[in-house]
Amino acid sequence: MLPATVIMPVFQVLIWLDGGPVGPPLAAVVLPFVLLIASRPFGVTLTQSAAVVHNLPRRTISWADVQAIQVESSFGARTVVIYEAGGRRTRLRAPITGFLNWDRTFEEKFHIIGRWWLDHRGPDWAPVPPPGAWWGGPPAPGGNPFAPPA
Repeated sequence: MLPATVIMPVFQVLIWLDGGPVGPPLAAVVLPFVLLIASRPFGVTLTQSAAVVHNLPRRTISWADVQAIQVESSFGARTVVIYEAGGRRTRLRAPITGFLNWDRTFEEKFHIIGRWWLDHRGPDWAPVPPPGAWWGGPPAPGGNPFAPPA
């Protein structure tokens, strides 16, 4: 990707020198920024005290705040989602598996993240009712407060 960010502007300058259009096309201006963002590392780093999520922006989620880790499907792709005690959910950019991006080790990666959370959440960890249940909201389906709605 780095060569493309260097080569694109060089070709644009050559076009300008050859009498081409004066203003740079939008792709020549936007493409380097898109490539820079896309080349950032993504996924999750598992530490003893937290999960460091490499999304935009990067977040650190304490294991004590995590209430559930589940797989969700969206537009044919399966991703790992971290649910926090305050009701916030964080969809990880990796691991991911789908039609054009099949990952044979997706289930194994999901179980590694889940096992890491179970092993590092601390002995005083306790489940927190979801925000809707705090004020007499409807009961959770199947006893799992973080299950997707039926």
